[in-house]
Amino acid sequence: MSGLNTILFSAADNLRSKMDASEYKNYLLGLIFYKYLSDRLLVKVVELSEESLEEYYTADKQTELYKTLLADEDIKSDLIETLVDTLGYDIEPAYLFNVLTNQAKQNTFQLNDLNKAFIDLSTKYDQFNGLFDDVDLTSKKLGSDAQQRNITITEVIKKLNPINLLGHGGDVIGDAYEYLISQFASEAGKKAGEFYTPHEVSVMMARIAAMGQEDKKLFSVYDPTMGSGSLMLNVRNYIHHPESVKYHGQELNTTTFNLAKMNLILHGVDKEDMRLSNGDTLNKDWPTDEPYTFDSVLMNPPYSAKWSADDTFLDDSRFNRFGKLAPKSKADFAFLLHGLYHLKDSGTMAIVLPHGVLFRGAAEGVIRKKLLEDGSIDAVIGMPGNLFFGTTIPTVVIILKKNREKRDVLFIDASHDFIKGKSQNKLSIENIDKAVETYQNRESIEKYSYVASFEEIEANEFNLNIPRYVDTFEDEEAIEMGLVGDSIRKIRKEKEELESNLYEMVSSLQHSEEDEEWIKGALEVFKREK
Repeated sequence: MSGLNTILFSAADNLRSKMDASEYKNYLLGLIFYKYLSDRLLVKVVELSEESLEEYYTADKQTELYKTLLADEDIKSDLIETLVDTLGYDIEPAYLFNVLTNQAKQNTFQLNDLNKAFIDLSTKYDQFNGLFDDVDLTSKKLGSDAQQRNITITEVIKKLNPINLLGHGGDVIGDAYEYLISQFASEAGKKAGEFYTPHEVSVMMARIAAMGQEDKKLFSVYDPTMGSGSLMLNVRNYIHHPESVKYHGQELNTTTFNLAKMNLILHGVDKEDMRLSNGDTLNKDWPTDEPYTFDSVLMNPPYSAKWSADDTFLDDSRFNRFGKLAPKSKADFAFLLHGLYHLKDSGTMAIVLPHGVLFRGAAEGVIRKKLLEDGSIDAVIGMPGNLFFGTTIPTVVIILKKNREKRDVLFIDASHDFIKGKSQNKLSIENIDKAVETYQNRESIEKYSYVASFEEIEANEFNLNIPRYVDTFEDEEAIEMGLVGDSIRKIRKEKEELESNLYEMVSSLQHSEEDEEWIKGALEVFKREK
């Protein structure tokens, strides 16, 4: 896996010096995605022709078979129809990735052919519409003229071609894709970090969201601020029927929306199992038609973002039960309430937010009180600082449920459990296991977790600040005064010996007449000190 990641990332070398990470990811990820589609189609052709992959083991051999089959008019239409039915697309032989690579090796590659390949897929099949828009092959950043741009993309294609994207099995290319996204997020900082939740945090949230629902034969997940889609995808690793998961997601940024679509496709999600929307989650509710409630809701929204908070939202069914709207300058509770509205009565929601939502007053205090009175807040997990790309602030993961019998809240202070990184902190498997197991057992552990009753929370005026419930203060060790006295006496003795040695050294110094006064002054100081 690490070898695959290394090769994928090295393909960016030709772009790294020309543009920043938030831009060159579009080219590299777009090309990887196209190669995956091309390779997948060729393997499917061999399968449909009932030939052996051992005989047709290279893309070039597979291409020759594909061309031969298409040349037979009796076979051509059925083959294309079957490819579209099973894969959802077809690609003309002239536009296959390995064909373009061979042209690159012979220095006959033309950018226009790659552009035609993208256009062909995007116009013929809805699921690819707009996915390649950010792979701008006319950008001057690739080169000052058409020839230079041709050379740049030629080198990237040649580097990508040897990778066997399908030979590594199931999810590996999707996971490598996730790895690359995390690398870009790290390099591009805040801008790229907006679309990526670190893998370890995703795992923790997914494990909790799936808990108690593992046996469901049909499982639905919803992320209204889906970014790259990584949060949604992690859920299937923790349920018993991963092939039956239905993915529902919304994303405001079009580039990031396309990234999520590619990511789901690369992870083998069929188009009928994904329902994705490119839109503003808060300003216009989505989805509004069935299904609009889900088994799990996972969210990592932009922290303390601005939103309209228009009075008309007081009539919105997502917010109208709470009496107040999240303030214009901090949409955190607007995102939370949106997600909770779309959660099934039997479901679990996990959302990452800044700590301010736990204790800020005014409208946020009113909303928080109502959530607690309803018993909707199940757990509050304090996370370490500097976990997320682009922000060093510590965050909190809030777990929500509907129709709980009790109104207690489990507090977990996991803020001290992390692996210190040079630029980013990380969670170890042990850190994640500890938090998840504590949540599952719902237990109070000294200096780590505490189950607070509703009455305790009410007595704290519905303030959920974690230190009010989990005391992590470490008492200082008692000091033995006898040892301190011994230490002081030892230091005084050493001081006297040093001063005596210095006095003797200064007294014995050979000096000129003009330094006589300085020497006398120094010796007087020593005498006074003694």
